[in-house]
This record gives sequence, structure tokens and C-alpha cells, in this order.
Amino acid sequence: MKVYSAISNVARDLAATGIKKEGNNTQQGFKFRGIDQVYTALAPVLAKYGLVILPRIVERMVTERATRQGGVLFYVTVKAEFDFVATEDGSKHTVTTYGEAMDSGDKATNKAMSIAYKYAAFQAFCIPTEETAIDADAEVHEVAAPTPDDILKSFTEQAMTVQSLHELQMEFRKIWTPLNGTAQQTEAKNIYDIRKSELEAALCQ
Repeated sequence: MKVYSAISNVARDLAATGIKKEGNNTQQGFKFRGIDQVYTALAPVLAKYGLVILPRIVERMVTERATRQGGVLFYVTVKAEFDFVATEDGSKHTVTTYGEAMDSGDKATNKAMSIAYKYAAFQAFCIPTEETAIDADAEVHEVAAPTPDDILKSFTEQAMTVQSLHELQMEFRKIWTPLNGTAQQTEAKNIYDIRKSELEAALCQ
């Protein structure tokens, strides 16, 4: 299987050159390696040793979150599989990573995919790093704490999908203290009672 010798050869070349941190996050004051730098460093050595990396997104989760300024952020997590394939004999090895990113527009998924690719390469090829930069393409976002309405909405969605009384009770316990003293706490109790009755009726059938 030629794929492992190809991966080893790429890792050897990258160990000598590394990938410099040329990106600069002015908000938090740290440098990072952007996806373009990773592509630039990888492309010639992948071609040199006959190795291709073929991505495949197998899971995607997206959540809307509010910022402290009242805006909306899209928080995306992707699970990605990367087939490292040797062109000489078609042998392959699959690497699985996750990517997470936030964006106020339509770039969150693209960023998450880039992060997944970047760290798949770092780990597979043991690319030397001085530190692990915590970044989503060098942007940092401040997320507001969930409001009572947010908590109630989330609980309602969870309550309607659970299939056992135990699961329902666990979800209800999670939100009882955060909603303490609010009108949403009473609403949550009503939703709990309704779903509890539905589940108990289902058990009797």
C-alpha cells in the first residue's frame, strides 16, 4: 500500500519547512495559519509524492446565536472525512476531523470545512506548530447568554422529541434553575406535564 509511504514522504518534507503563521488577528493579538497557507504548503509536496486528499462532509449542524449587539451568528459544526489516496496504486487511508466556526453571513460552513481540512493535515502530517491557534479564520465573536425565551424554546423542542419519561425528566431538570422565578418556568412546567401525559398514555397502549 503506497498511501502510507506517500504520507510519510509528505510529512518529512513539511517537517523541514513547516508552515509559518502569517495571518494576524488584531483583536486578540495572535498569529495563525490560514487555510490558504496550508494549501500553498501542501500542494507541491502532494503532487511530488502522488498523494491526493478527497474531502467528504458526513454531518453538519447549525445553530443560530445572538450577539451582545443584538445581531445573529450562525454557529456551524461539520464532521468531515478525508480520503488520503495514493495515485500510484489507489490505496487510501481515511482521516476524520471536526470543524467549528461562526459567521454573521453565509460563510460559517465554508469556515468550518476549512478548519476541518487544516487540522486533518496538521495531524496526519505532524506539521510543526509553535502553538495551536484558536481561530475561525481569525475572527472572534462574543455570544450572549441564552434568554429565558431561548431556554424555553430549546426545552420545548427537546420535550417533543424525547421518547421516555426519564429523558423528559432529565431535560426538565436542566432548565428548572435557569428559569427560576420567571414566567417561562411556569410555561415549561405546563409543557412538561403535557408531554408526560402523552408518554404515559403511550406506555399504556
